[in-house]
Amino acid sequence: GPKKKIGLVTDIGGRGDLSFNDMGFLGSDMAAKAFNLDLIELISTTEADYRPNLRTLAKRGDCVLIVAVGFLLTDALNETATEFPDQKFAGIDIYIGNQPNVLGIGFEEHKGSAMVGAVAALLAAHYNKPHVGMALGIEIPVLWKFEIGYKFGVDWAVKWYEQKFGKPAPGIAATPAKERVLWTYTGTFSDPIKGYEAAKTQFAQGAVACYNVGGPIGLGIFQAAEEIGKAEGKTMGPPFGIGVDADQDWVRPGWVITSMMKRVDTGVYVAAKMAVEGTFKGGILILGPKENGIAMSTLEDMDTFLTLGVQAGTVKPEDRDKIFNAVKAMRDAQPAWIWEGAQELINLIKTGQIEVPLAFTAEDIAKYRAIYG
Repeated sequence: GPKKKIGLVTDIGGRGDLSFNDMGFLGSDMAAKAFNLDLIELISTTEADYRPNLRTLAKRGDCVLIVAVGFLLTDALNETATEFPDQKFAGIDIYIGNQPNVLGIGFEEHKGSAMVGAVAALLAAHYNKPHVGMALGIEIPVLWKFEIGYKFGVDWAVKWYEQKFGKPAPGIAATPAKERVLWTYTGTFSDPIKGYEAAKTQFAQGAVACYNVGGPIGLGIFQAAEEIGKAEGKTMGPPFGIGVDADQDWVRPGWVITSMMKRVDTGVYVAAKMAVEGTFKGGILILGPKENGIAMSTLEDMDTFLTLGVQAGTVKPEDRDKIFNAVKAMRDAQPAWIWEGAQELINLIKTGQIEVPLAFTAEDIAKYRAIYG
């Protein structure tokens, strides 16, 4: 008979976002090839498209799995799954939990945030800076995971430096432990200007890097890093931005040192495999570094994203090599021990030898801010 299908419904922005939607496509495409499925992709141009797109795929009856990309699709997915109880769905960053035909896939963001926190702290040591920074979106519990994970990674790396070199980390170790991380909740997930203002303030106070924990506000953070650096006559950071969710190192090449990646492609592939093999069940699946659900970006990741960008028209083919080379030059300009330190933390997290604190309740966040500031 005709091939079975895997269905994909994107969030607004669709393909070429070089973020969640493209990663959702990567995972679906991988699953389609591995399990001999046809991929049907429906792009959402507005939020009003979420439900009709999901229903269109569900009504077909030949999708082994329908994937909804992003927490904004939560309500539409909940309604559609109730209407089509025999259809299996997977939701990226969606936590419904009580629908037997919906698998919500989440990620251990606190662990990825610790990894990039370590890089930030070691950069501060190398450049003799007193602070590292982070700009966050709206203060909601899921962002507390990022906040405390990052602060933990900073703390770990300051101690690692002293053990490795037998002396306190220049700059940052002299700052009281609770003041090392400058952090600002901007109150928005959509306004890059707020990210720009927060980052500029933090850089002026001596932050070597600013971690983007708010999607589009990162565009402002990265712009601030580049403006300040260029005003100082530099062609690359410091100051640096740190990307989030996907590999954002390409956005302002030379000014984004690394990114905390949620591997949406891995999540989609795992859900499709379960659907095909008959092991699918509703609930919530949390993926972390061990399952390759969370990672710190590499040059290989960026290569993949640039290829997607060229295909989608987001990146001009003639810019591709320029971007890659600028990011490689920036990474190569940092001492090898920065990457060694981060890799050591990654390995300890992956093997479970280090447990990154998870803050998700008001009690948690109060407790960990008392420790890390």
